[in-house]
Amino acid sequence: MRTYTLHVPEGAPRGDARALEKAHIVRDGFSWGAFAFTVLWFVRHRLWLAALLVLVGLAALGFAGRALGLSPFAALVAVGLASLLIGMEASSLRRWTYGRRGKPARDAVIAGSQEEAELKAAARWLDAEAAPGVATPVASRPAPRRGDDAVIGLFPASEGGR
Repeated sequence: MRTYTLHVPEGAPRGDARALEKAHIVRDGFSWGAFAFTVLWFVRHRLWLAALLVLVGLAALGFAGRALGLSPFAALVAVGLASLLIGMEASSLRRWTYGRRGKPARDAVIAGSQEEAELKAAARWLDAEAAPGVATPVASRPAPRRGDDAVIGLFPASEGGR
């Protein structure tokens, strides 16, 4: 089971079906697509700034490796480690970009697939009464009275006044 975050436009009230049309679901965890296709993965998800930064970073890594005289194997290992880092952080970069664009994470669901996550997130979003973080009314209890039988710490007060 994976964790997915729901990103909807800022200020959209819970239960607004129109906000779901502009929503994005982001899976948390390692991204194999970002690991294997780095820059193309960012372009596919319309993360232009991140794609540009990754492209510049990989080019700088290549030039630094050449300037340092690294062997082809060492350069391959360096690029592989950079791709591993990109694969681990791609989802976080995607969430950060959506938040910067005015679509912060408003909910998180645990699901086995993208489709199941979309169904769960939509159901929770449209169910305005079961909003997480909103206090539900609880039957009130009368406040405890402080009297001679009050409990102090872990032990009740003794009858002899000690």
